[in-house]
Amino acid sequence: MMSVFGSPATYVQGKNVLFDSASYITRMGRKALLLAGSTAYKIAGQKYVDYLKDNDVNVEYVPFNGESSVGEIDRVTEIGKEFGADLVIGLGGGKALDSAKAIADNLHVKVAILPTLASTDAPCSRLSVLYTDEGTFSAYRFYAQNPDLVLVDTKIIANAPVRMLTSGIADALATNVEAQAVARGAGSTMLGAKQTMVGNAIASKCEETLFAYGTQAVASVDNHAASKALEKIVEANTLMSGVGFESGGLAAAHAIHNGLTALNGPIHDLTHGEKVAFGTLTQLYLEGADQERFDKFLKFDLELGLPTTFADLKIPDVSDEELMQVGQLSTAPNDTMVQMPFTVEASDVVEAMKGVDAYSRYYQAHHVNK
Repeated sequence: MMSVFGSPATYVQGKNVLFDSASYITRMGRKALLLAGSTAYKIAGQKYVDYLKDNDVNVEYVPFNGESSVGEIDRVTEIGKEFGADLVIGLGGGKALDSAKAIADNLHVKVAILPTLASTDAPCSRLSVLYTDEGTFSAYRFYAQNPDLVLVDTKIIANAPVRMLTSGIADALATNVEAQAVARGAGSTMLGAKQTMVGNAIASKCEETLFAYGTQAVASVDNHAASKALEKIVEANTLMSGVGFESGGLAAAHAIHNGLTALNGPIHDLTHGEKVAFGTLTQLYLEGADQERFDKFLKFDLELGLPTTFADLKIPDVSDEELMQVGQLSTAPNDTMVQMPFTVEASDVVEAMKGVDAYSRYYQAHHVNK
């Protein structure tokens, strides 16, 4: 099997770059369908529509309904056809951006991805995560190429909720853990190919950057400061993690996140990254990571307020039967658990999750605030 490396055609990051983007947009199209959720539209979308119109771009704004489902994607695709869009612009968080990629693929036009959060590694990839209308993981949708443009305005990121940044750090923190598991098993990446050394190296650099600058960046966003540390973390969350997970591969951490969507209740109030954080700890437990390595991730998660116990996941009284549902969904043959370098059964996932919950409670009782 061949090795493949994927990346967006152009990646732009910096303060106030959103309103200096006309030259990038107009070379791709002049009739733009802009997909954005209500919050993203209030923060930047309305002003951005005016900016594009001032630069001779015809814009059709379509409100995003909140779920990257087939129904939502088909709905907006029809609007794009009627409008005659030659470009799709996704503005907002991960699900809006994943939907924009799918809509552009349906319309056979270029796509520009403009995150208003550094909360996931979705922007740079050539895939979308699809969910049912109820929010349960459904499937991955793959494309022939990565987005034509990813443009990240760090001034907007600095003014977003700090929870979204920590969620992005959590999502990115899985990148190297999963990529190294894929490497050990000589598995396949999300591009259906073998790893390149470049993809693996980026995944490793991503983890290094997160541990080096994550806490500083979170403090910056707490004060709405677009600091140097934030610039580094935005690149790690968005570009390094996006390229690293795709060209490095996914394994247990994201499969467990997908498994958690089988549960009902307030767990669905958690972000993608918050659930991935627990998935990463569970993967480390599955691998039998030594205490020093596990503690490094656990301590970092605790510093950032990420979930490390069942109580944090809002499932304090979860039953073994419910955990088995998580285990069964996360080990489904179409998910990425198959890229682990050893066979993982549903029962293995259950035991590892229970192990993480128990050890985190033990660790906090003996180390936190002592």
